[in-house]
Amino acid sequence: MPTALPEAVRKAAFALAASTVLLTTACTGQSGAGASDDPSKDTTITFWHAWSAPNEVQAVKALVAGFEHAHPNIRVNVVGNMTDDKINQALRAGGDKAPDVISSFTTNNVGKFCSSGALVDLNPFFEKAGIDPGTTFPKAMNEYTQFDGDRCTAPLLGDAYGLYYNKTAFRKAGIAHPPKTWSEFEADAKKLTIARGDTYRQLGFMPDYHGWESTTEHYLGQFSPTYFGKDGTSELAKDPAFAKGFRLQKRLVDELGGYEKLEKYRATLGDEWGAKHPFHTGQVAMQLDGEWRLGMAEETKPDFGIGVAPLPVPDDQADQYGKGYITGTITGIAATSHKQNAAWEFVRYITTDTDAVVGFANAIHNVPSTLAALKSPKLTYDPRFKTFLDIAADPNSTTSPASVNGGVYLTTIQQFGYDYESGEVTDLKAGLKKTAAQIDTDIEQAK
Repeated sequence: MPTALPEAVRKAAFALAASTVLLTTACTGQSGAGASDDPSKDTTITFWHAWSAPNEVQAVKALVAGFEHAHPNIRVNVVGNMTDDKINQALRAGGDKAPDVISSFTTNNVGKFCSSGALVDLNPFFEKAGIDPGTTFPKAMNEYTQFDGDRCTAPLLGDAYGLYYNKTAFRKAGIAHPPKTWSEFEADAKKLTIARGDTYRQLGFMPDYHGWESTTEHYLGQFSPTYFGKDGTSELAKDPAFAKGFRLQKRLVDELGGYEKLEKYRATLGDEWGAKHPFHTGQVAMQLDGEWRLGMAEETKPDFGIGVAPLPVPDDQADQYGKGYITGTITGIAATSHKQNAAWEFVRYITTDTDAVVGFANAIHNVPSTLAALKSPKLTYDPRFKTFLDIAADPNSTTSPASVNGGVYLTTIQQFGYDYESGEVTDLKAGLKKTAAQIDTDIEQAK
């Protein structure tokens, strides 16, 4: 059964610090530094990763042991619990103690990793190995591991977002099945909301952007927006998907009690990563969340049945029901490494060997990151977890595109979301134009 996904906790904490570090990084590329080593000779490479929980560390050890068994001449020196800022400092500095291979939980920084030259372009390695990333990795994962034609990372397990729902609350409200469209979701959220004085005994759904995983990119992912045009400028004010997404969320806020009432209630609820998460306690009947939530919720032994389904889609995209928002862990080879061919053998194994990917996914309780692994009979999971496997494999699933300045544009959009849901900004069209202009300015400055 899936358990908590600690990296999801750390993603948010690392993202801002990592983005700051990356934004101050000068061009670090030294791509000619080390692709001439002989991977058939005895050698040792260094792998830095961020996992730290005992079961995760053990899973990494097992993954590495499998590689060393298949490649007895290559030993892997493993260094764990490494944050993105430490990784970036090492990628800039280089040296004998620097990593040859890194993994990061922060997909938002792929654009900076690639454009700065901190990690080498893996396209030549994939081509030489006869591996087509387009048919090897799920579409969204294939997209978020490259920037501007440079595939400087590869996916190493993933995260998929779906809808959790309280089966007992659904039955009491007379709701037969999870909502498939946003209009159905709105109706269900209102039916599931039970007042208690000027607050709630049960809230159908917490729509606020300050809620748990209900970020702008997770909502917007269901609308399949185009973030940037061919010229690289923001499409925020041009693609109608954005306005539809913001209007949907604002309508939910208004229909479920208004921003101030919802925020007051939210302040009384438990922590996102603790046992008293409001979905665990039944205070919120539906929850937008990632695959890790199932294990976390079941560990608290709730007094209701937990259902899992894809998130709803816009009514005019009902035929795409089943898609979701995808992100995950990435891995890459340091441009400063003098053992890039040996490093590639390791990256190739951990990202494309089906049994290796399946074994790691089973141990970490993440979504496998290859299409073959997603279908493997060796996967072990709670039957409900299959929802996330299907979301990951769905070609309509979406992600946030890489940008030269990392996730800054997403932070800018999120801030606009806060202003719009709270009523500080009332003109959506004008607000989107202003936000798009800010995104374009920030990207130009980063260049």
